Amino acid sequence: MSKWIGMIVACAAAASLGGCKNKHVESITYQTGPCFGTCPVYTVTVHSNGQGVFTGQAHTTVTGQQNFTVTAAQYQAFVNHLAPIRPASGTVRYDFQSGNCTGGFATDLPSADVKWHTFGGQQQELFLNYGCRFANSTAMAQRLSAAPALLPIGSFIH
Repeated sequence: MSKWIGMIVACAAAASLGGCKNKHVESITYQTGPCFGTCPVYTVTVHSNGQGVFTGQAHTTVTGQQNFTVTAAQYQAFVNHLAPIRPASGTVRYDFQSGNCTGGFATDLPSADVKWHTFGGQQQELFLNYGCRFANSTAMAQRLSAAPALLPIGSFIH
């Protein structure tokens, strides 16, 4: 637990000096959306203190809320895995309405919505409908779909 306290204290100190606002992630919420079929629909939020909450909504082994914990290494691996697709600021959407699907749009596919919350109170969000086609859409989709495997929630989903 001392690793968590050290990380939180260091970030809180940096935040008081104007740092840490956009760099250090306090929590990440990862939410899946439905498809035309039996795609798992759930929300998972994991915090830098190691606490996590999984909420299964449809087509998951666990329906409802299930708490879990992660190690500092698991949390950092999750943050690092998602970092390359984290928007610099605000919300970035890849769906039919956004106009970002320059290569077409396949219907009836699921989505992923990721929200990064910083210690400074800011939020970035990335929404991807897996049917949206654009340059690097396959790489982004693979990164997003691989992210939950970094958390100890597999038995809640399958």
